[in-house]
Amino acid sequence: MNWLDLVAYFFGGAFLTNAIPHVVAGMMGEPFQSPFAKPPGEGLSSSTVNIVWGFFNLALGYLLVCRVGDFGLRTTSDVAALGLGGLLIGLFLARRFGRFHGGNEPERT
Repeated sequence: MNWLDLVAYFFGGAFLTNAIPHVVAGMMGEPFQSPFAKPPGEGLSSSTVNIVWGFFNLALGYLLVCRVGDFGLRTTSDVAALGLGGLLIGLFLARRFGRFHGGNEPERT
């Protein structure tokens, strides 16, 4: 097993996970944070920008997972690297964007 393949799968998982909120927000016609907003990552981008950014993330994730090495769904190390990349970027983004959407400290009823 080439460790560089695992690094590619890790980042592929991160890009694939990052694509989800952008594509969903864009398809719902909702603005969402993106690197192209002002200020970057804090302001809101249009739904169209989010669709484009989401599909860019999907394409990059695809290239890293399906075109680097020989990714195997039955290979534990491959799936673990992909899943870890997705989990870590998901946790990071939940904390980062939670401050804008109330997710870090939801109101208690």
